[in-house]
Amino acid sequence: MKQPNFIVVYCDDLGYGDLGCYGSETVKTPHLDGLADEGIRFTNWYSNSPVCSPSRASLLTGKYPGRAGVGEILGAKRGSHGLPATEVTLAKALKPAGYRTALYGKWHLGLSEATSPNAHGFDEFFGFKAGCVDFYSHIFYWGQAHGVNPLHDLWENETEVWENGRYMTELITERSVDFIKRSREQKAPFFLFTSYNAPHYPMHAPQEYMNRFAHLPWDRQVMAAMIAAVDDGVGEIVKALKEAGCYEDTVIFFSSDNGPSSESRNWLDGTEDVYYGGSAGIFRGHKASLFEGGIREPAILSWPNGLEGGQVRDEVAAMMDIVPTFLDLAGVDPAAAPLQGVALDGSSLKGMLRMGEPSPHKQLFWEYQGQLAVREEKWKLVLNGKLDFDRVVPDQVHLSDLSKDPGERSNLADHYPEIVERLSQDVRAWYEEVQSNGS
Repeated sequence: MKQPNFIVVYCDDLGYGDLGCYGSETVKTPHLDGLADEGIRFTNWYSNSPVCSPSRASLLTGKYPGRAGVGEILGAKRGSHGLPATEVTLAKALKPAGYRTALYGKWHLGLSEATSPNAHGFDEFFGFKAGCVDFYSHIFYWGQAHGVNPLHDLWENETEVWENGRYMTELITERSVDFIKRSREQKAPFFLFTSYNAPHYPMHAPQEYMNRFAHLPWDRQVMAAMIAAVDDGVGEIVKALKEAGCYEDTVIFFSSDNGPSSESRNWLDGTEDVYYGGSAGIFRGHKASLFEGGIREPAILSWPNGLEGGQVRDEVAAMMDIVPTFLDLAGVDPAAAPLQGVALDGSSLKGMLRMGEPSPHKQLFWEYQGQLAVREEKWKLVLNGKLDFDRVVPDQVHLSDLSKDPGERSNLADHYPEIVERLSQDVRAWYEEVQSNGS
């Protein structure tokens, strides 16, 4: 079997409950629903962080965020460093195997040339390097409280470019489709990272998409409109793959960096209240929370020629598994250069997906701003948990049986003190190891 192409389609702040195939009754996502029908839909897929930069670092390096050197949301000031140059991304690991690589959209792993997408293995980059931009002017406005002036943030590789008035989601789709069309002239396989900034604030959508959801209250309307624009983009990408004759030979992975934002800055009318536009479905918590709503993500994997479609998989998996899984599917030895000597935290899911093997993870761990969490089979322990960036919960120790209570509404800590003690020791030992061995 020839080496497959790889496409990662990544959203920003998309909730578990905001796709049709994940139960949304308001957001319509026919293209993603179709991809799920033809591929594999995961119900226990996790981000390795409840916020953007660390999640993206894990996705691209196969490591826990702290070990990849990116444990926090990175700043936006030009020249700011990010993902260390010593880290090997999936793009860099695939290049010796002859892969062409491109990233279009959000980077958020460094603004200096040494930490740019081009420096990390991407042949082509078009997009922005900070955490978010205005969808039409492509200006970053959100660092003023930290002494960062507004700045324009749109780049073609290392050259600043201007596309005033063009909707960012459509620009990302346009570039992705063009890359696929050009692949017809190339004999090399490719890795394309289509990194949408929707539905991250600011809440912007073209009128045609707003009109589709005119029956909804504004916060849900604009959220649905932004996601629908992404869904149409996925439809264009799939269409381009089919026209190029490479759809069946392309692995497509779709997910989001973390759960929905509850930040009041999502409102555009000055409302200083929790934002209700995004949905985590039945799960508790939002972006920045280590409860399920902040880290459990919609995830779809499709490869018509390599994986049986129409599956729903309940095994536990995480973003850091993408690097070893894609390398395995490409027949690339992770022990060879440039990954030689690099210890990955993720595991290949090939055996799980093809042979029905169990999840390679006995335990998964998380940490973010004083919160710690661990999942072991049905058990989930959260220490010092928050619901988002600001809202704390009364119980500093929260134990859930996710098989019976996936929404983490009942605290079983007092009923199973021995499990609390064991899992607490495990997650604290992991955190100490990550802190001491991080890049």
